[in-house]
Amino acid sequence: MTKADLIDAVATKIDLPKTTAERAVNLVFDDIVAALKTSGKVNISGFGTFTVSERKARQGRNPKTGETIDIPASKAAKFKPGKVLKDSLN
Repeated sequence: MTKADLIDAVATKIDLPKTTAERAVNLVFDDIVAALKTSGKVNISGFGTFTVSERKARQGRNPKTGETIDIPASKAAKFKPGKVLKDSLN
């Protein structure tokens, strides 16, 4: 499912214009990103938990040239599915 598919599904199920559904979906995503930036964790009951993990700086290798490169420290979002989601998939 793509973002466009999600917007279409929301518009159809709630009987909204696509522009309103797109705005609603974008607002939800924006709020999740903002919460991850401030608190580092978003828990959606019955679905799962988004967290921010820290990646340490490390050395890597350019696969084309074999040259050693420095990879800077960074942050990444991680998702852990909740029990309800896991159970519905199995």
